[in-house]
Formats: sequence, C-alpha cells, structure tokens
Amino acid sequence: MSHLHEFSDEIAALVERASPAVGHVRTLRGGKGRIGGGSCVLVSPDGQALTNSHVVRGATAVEVELEEGKAELVDVLGDDPWSDLALLQLAPDRRHPHLELADSNDLRVGELVLALGAPFGLARTVTMGIVGALGRTLVGPKGRVIEGVIQTDAQLNPGNSGGPLLDTRGNVVGIATAAHPGGAGLCFAVPANTARFVLDEIRAHGRVRRGYLGFSAEEIVLPRAQISRHRLVGARAIAVRAVEPESPADEAGLLDGDILVQLAGLPVATLSDVHRLLTGEVIGRTLTLDVLRSGEWRTLAVEPIELEARP
Repeated sequence: MSHLHEFSDEIAALVERASPAVGHVRTLRGGKGRIGGGSCVLVSPDGQALTNSHVVRGATAVEVELEEGKAELVDVLGDDPWSDLALLQLAPDRRHPHLELADSNDLRVGELVLALGAPFGLARTVTMGIVGALGRTLVGPKGRVIEGVIQTDAQLNPGNSGGPLLDTRGNVVGIATAAHPGGAGLCFAVPANTARFVLDEIRAHGRVRRGYLGFSAEEIVLPRAQISRHRLVGARAIAVRAVEPESPADEAGLLDGDILVQLAGLPVATLSDVHRLLTGEVIGRTLTLDVLRSGEWRTLAVEPIELEARP
C-alpha cells in the first residue's frame, strides 16, 4: 500500500471519528422568523457544545442537528462576544460523543489541520489545509477585536462558524470564526486555549469575567541575543502596538513598542496566555508587567479593571 493511500485512510478515519461530535446549528431571530445557521462542536459527554457568539447572539431559538439527523432545541448557557464564543447545552440526560480541546500553544505554522462544519447549511463538510500563521488580530462582530487568532487555508464559508479546527490527532485546536472578506483562502479560528478559558468561565459564572488592561499587541519571535541576555524561557513574546489613553496600561506607563515577556510573574508567549491570566480574580489587584524597552528590562505595576461586554 502506498504512503499516499495510507495518509488518505488516516484522514478519512479521523473524520469518521470526529464527525459525530460536530453539529449543524440553526437559529430563529426576530418577529419575521429570520433563519440563521452555523456549526458547533461537542466538548463534554453531558452535551455541552462550543459555537460562535455571532451565530447565536440575539436568537429567539437555537436548534442543533447532529450526525444522526435528529434536531433538538438547545439552551445558550453563556455568550462571550469578546472572543466570539458561546456555550450551548444539548440534552444532558444522555451521553454524547465529544472532542477534546488541545493545547493550542503547541500548534506550529505549517501544521496540517481539518475544518468540519456545515457551510451554506451543507452538514458534515470537511476541508483541509495548514496553519498559515499564529497570533493574528481579527476584527470581530460589531468592531470588536479578537486577538491571538489562528490563520489557516482550510476553507471556511458561511455556516462553518463555530465548527472545530482539528489537528491530525483529532483534537480541537481552534473554533472556526471567519473567512477574510477579501477571499484568497484566508480563514481564522479562535485558539482552543482561549475556548477553554471561556468554557470554564461560563460553567462557573454564566458569563466571562475578564480583566482589562487597555492595549493592543501582536505576537513576535525575539532575537536569540535578547533571549540569552535576559534568560527567557522561550522565543515568543508580545509586542505592544497601541495603548488606550487613560487605561490601566496607560496609567502603568506601558508604551507602544514595549515587548511584554511576563505578566504577574508568569511568562507570556501568546495573546491567549495574556487572556487566560486576565480572569475575574485579578480585577482590582496590582500585577506586574515585565517588558523589554529598547532592549532593557523594566517592571511596571498595573491594576486591571473589569472588561464589560456590550451588546
């Protein structure tokens, strides 16, 4: 048997295993009965599923159809427009097929990924591609900025939103959220580590409580000389691109061009790392920001405020 045939068999088997945990989402909105749609992925045996906030936000009814073809009305347990994620609850009185959330920090540019979902309502559709870039910034619904996003050329179309992006082990590395409006095969997914944070917050509090610092940034790779000089644990860090006036970051003295390497004494390699540390528990507490400024190490003190999600 050829290596190509073996590879094809492995991909087909992976899709066969994963498909029962992927659902087609239908929504009803407004008095005129507008129908919308998207996808979701079951992430627990008791029927909890992740999808996009923009798929279900404002819906008067949400229905999910799984592979066996039976549709059921579901509850929206929580909705986080800042990450464009939402958590659904299917019938909890039976065991559901589900997929595991991977550690998306382990994802590498060039890695093979699969997207499963229901583009244009065509349930159980699969596309394949590679990770084109990590740490992208995406303008989400109503102008909200979603940071730390995965870029892929695994084709996404309307209806894929909320479906899983899988690695070759069949684990969820991201939740599909958008295709670039200019086309060209540029598609984006919210990383699994951000999804895990949102999932835990909604389970515990019914909403996502999130600390806010007030800066935008992108992920970079540091020169070897800086890594060695400052004895950093990894090559990746966060480059500050803009600081909002009168925000906690501004009051702390953070500047455009600073390179954030630690938050609260913990290394930050990705924007997902920053988001996971800015939980509800840090609101009002004084945290340290360790940055490189013109190659020199500086420590700043910052006090996060609560980020309020607005409709």
